[in-house]
Amino acid sequence: HLSTGSMAEHESLEYGKADFVLLDNVSMEEFMTNLKLRFEKGRIYTYIGEVVVSVNPYRAMNIYGRDIVEQYKGRELYERPPHLFAIADAAYKAMKRRNKDTCIVISGESGAGKTEASKYIMQYIAAITNPNQRAEVERVKNMLLKSNCVLEAFGNAKTNRNDNSSRFGKYMDINFDFKGDPIGGHISNYLLEKVKANYRRLLRGAPDSLLRSLHIKKDPTAYNYIKVGGQIKVSSINDGADFKAVADAMKVIGFTGDEIQTVYKILATILHLGNLTFGVDGDVTLIENTKLVSVIRELLSTKEENVEKALLYRTVATGRDVIEKQHTAQEASYGRDALAKAMYERLFCWIVGRINDIIEVKNYDARVHGKNTVIGVLDIYGFEIFQNNSFEQFCINYCNEKLQQLFIQLVLKQEQEEYQREGIPWKHIDYFNNQIIVDLVEQQHKGIFSVLDEACMNVGKVTDEVFLQGLNGKLAKHAHYTSRKLSPTDKSLEFDRDFRIRHYAGDVVYSVVGFIDKNKDTLFQDFKRLLYNSSNPVLKAMWPEGKLSITEVTKRPLTAATLFKNSMILLVENLACKEPYYVRCIKPNDVKSPLLFEQERCRHQVEYLGLLENVRVRRAGFAYRQTYPRFLQRYKMISEFTWPNHDLPSDKDAVKRLMQGCGFDHDVAYGKTKVFIRTPRTLFSLEEQRASLITIHFHDVVLCLQVWRGTIARMRYRRMRAALVILRAYRRYKVKSYIREVNRRFKNVRSMKDYGKHVKWPTPPKVLSLFVCLFDVFTSRWWAWTLIKGLSPEEALQVRAKVASLEALKGQRADLGLQRAWEGNYLVNSADTAASFTLVSSELQRKDKFMRVLFSCNVRKVINRFHKAEDRAVLITDRHLYKMDPLKQYKPMKSIPLYNVTGVSVSPGKDQLVVFHTKDSRDLVVCLQGMVPANESRIGELVGTLLSHFKR
Repeated sequence: HLSTGSMAEHESLEYGKADFVLLDNVSMEEFMTNLKLRFEKGRIYTYIGEVVVSVNPYRAMNIYGRDIVEQYKGRELYERPPHLFAIADAAYKAMKRRNKDTCIVISGESGAGKTEASKYIMQYIAAITNPNQRAEVERVKNMLLKSNCVLEAFGNAKTNRNDNSSRFGKYMDINFDFKGDPIGGHISNYLLEKVKANYRRLLRGAPDSLLRSLHIKKDPTAYNYIKVGGQIKVSSINDGADFKAVADAMKVIGFTGDEIQTVYKILATILHLGNLTFGVDGDVTLIENTKLVSVIRELLSTKEENVEKALLYRTVATGRDVIEKQHTAQEASYGRDALAKAMYERLFCWIVGRINDIIEVKNYDARVHGKNTVIGVLDIYGFEIFQNNSFEQFCINYCNEKLQQLFIQLVLKQEQEEYQREGIPWKHIDYFNNQIIVDLVEQQHKGIFSVLDEACMNVGKVTDEVFLQGLNGKLAKHAHYTSRKLSPTDKSLEFDRDFRIRHYAGDVVYSVVGFIDKNKDTLFQDFKRLLYNSSNPVLKAMWPEGKLSITEVTKRPLTAATLFKNSMILLVENLACKEPYYVRCIKPNDVKSPLLFEQERCRHQVEYLGLLENVRVRRAGFAYRQTYPRFLQRYKMISEFTWPNHDLPSDKDAVKRLMQGCGFDHDVAYGKTKVFIRTPRTLFSLEEQRASLITIHFHDVVLCLQVWRGTIARMRYRRMRAALVILRAYRRYKVKSYIREVNRRFKNVRSMKDYGKHVKWPTPPKVLSLFVCLFDVFTSRWWAWTLIKGLSPEEALQVRAKVASLEALKGQRADLGLQRAWEGNYLVNSADTAASFTLVSSELQRKDKFMRVLFSCNVRKVINRFHKAEDRAVLITDRHLYKMDPLKQYKPMKSIPLYNVTGVSVSPGKDQLVVFHTKDSRDLVVCLQGMVPANESRIGELVGTLLSHFKR
């Protein structure tokens, strides 16, 4: 577990002690003085070891930005000034490094800033995970943060103490994969007060069109359920923006349009129910404002007669008979209120369930994905003492007793374990053990919850006074319980109404009025059937038990007290198996002033949060502890034996020598890995010595460092200069060696048969790689020029034609005929055709004045105007393309000027097909034939010759 450390490095004592464990004397006066000083200096967070005490500043604080997140990310708890982010990071590190499930318990009274603290903690965890910004991880984070917004809207209410008071407890598990990225979550809710929702947001924030469809007015005074409990104050919250934020959050989470509409309809129905009034006409109970019944029918998507019947009658099964029993006006009012409460509770639980469906981890297999770890965040109602304390305050204060008991047990356990690990003797600490109060409330058969349940199950008229009599009978001798009957002279208690419990936080007087009704909270089966038979599928799904027929026997539902007790026991069991971290929230005043620190108000909270108890337990005789290496790192300059480094066998011996030299050996205990200092005075004395010596040592160190830096710089310069000299000499050697090798290899290339084409270049050094590439190009050109300069004009023409053919057809046709001599005028060289062709050729030369025959060959004209293939011949000169008839002594049939030929197409196959394209689009399509040998390809020659001619 992390250790308490001195914060003097980061915050001077003008801001007070950053850790209450370092107080000189553990007393309420010193505690309050330090708390007030830090609040007035703008330091709202203070440690008690690893507990953060947070005072609500009632103003925006610029201490939650990205830059602050970076300051706390990955740092130890004591390395930075106290902050919520330090606790969040400690919990995240414990989870990620040690694979431990952790939880952060946030407690304090209404308005102390618990919900804001939980939001900042979640915001921090979201900011430090997932550097790759993966979409799925971002989705989960967004869902967790948005769910906060929705739950606040439905679980918070405006109270006398707080504009946005949590009327529910919330425990949220955030699941992480083995890499430490959030992959899902789960929310558990502990709703106490029903029909306490923030209806103001709906009335003043919703658009007019929505309010009209719900038959709702903007005026809050028009609704009885809102008016109950005092006057309506002007809010400091922007309701329009809040309404839009909640609606948007619900869409982002994944609520459908129909689901959101149903939520609005249920809230509107509850408001209308509050305005229903009942009257009597003789023996008949009537609804006085019947128009509201049709409005409620429309909102619930059910029949008007069914709504009226459920409100005025109760169906009772006696054996096989079914009787409709009419309510009295009082019973009808009770049933109406029970329906409103049940609808709100069911709506809230349904919202939590829908959020859980969406955010919970899906398809996670530990064998495949690694261990799934959890950080839990508990934001739950704080201890409450009002003028009139009822069933809700009793449950809230019982919850705080349970959590305080767990808190003290875990802190004590951690302290004892650390002392045991370090081999330090454990000193017994006196503290208030509130197990006796927990038993007073939850013990089987004897506890207050059991007495309450027994009273509710009695046959006949059950009243709150009967319940109080049961308490007086069972708990008369209990040291922490009293009532007016047991203390007749105590005039602060009313007869047959009040009882008092001595909590760990002080005495609280509870009024039993309403305990029985709130505990039973029974809803007539008629209402369940009414809602189940709605044509709205979302509403219908909320009331599955409504499908039971009237004659089906159902078990008695568990009471509110039993349900709450069971949920608290489960919560404590869940928290006990995790590594806990705590945030204790304090409300400095009741007027939301950023400047006012009400001493008595804060003192009371410090008492009931058990903070002084916590300091005593954390001190346990030792105000400070630290590992030996870290202690030495901070204080080694104090002793000549440890500065700048020690030569003792271990760090523990070095710390002993340092403390002996300072004369503090009597105030220290040495554990196996840590040093324990008894009084804060010793620690502050060490800090003062360190501060006075650090300036002297710092000057010496700086001087020494400057000299050493100069020496290192000179040594580095000499090494670099020597390396450069060696590098240049080596480079010259490599270049010279290479040039000698090139000279040797290419010395006799002129006398070689292929002029050195087979000679390979040696591998060049890197410095010459570019030069060698260029020189290789020059050599290739010299080699080509040497070959070409010995050619005759005819040979040169043929070479140019072959190059042109290669450039055009390389990779297109397999055989270009490059290996043979290109004759060009094949008809004049054929014995069969030479005489007649020569005669025609001479005549054409005389007539058309051409200079040279480029190509001639027998061809097969592929198609004529009669769709027949025929034997023909082509003659290509430097001026014309002639088509001839070989059967008529090569008589010219068609003459095309060569400038009218726009292109030639050939195929990539082995065929000899050629298409001559002309300007008039009367293309000539022929297939070369009459080759000797028969498989000789002349396509490459024809294309190369034409290209070479046109290039010239």
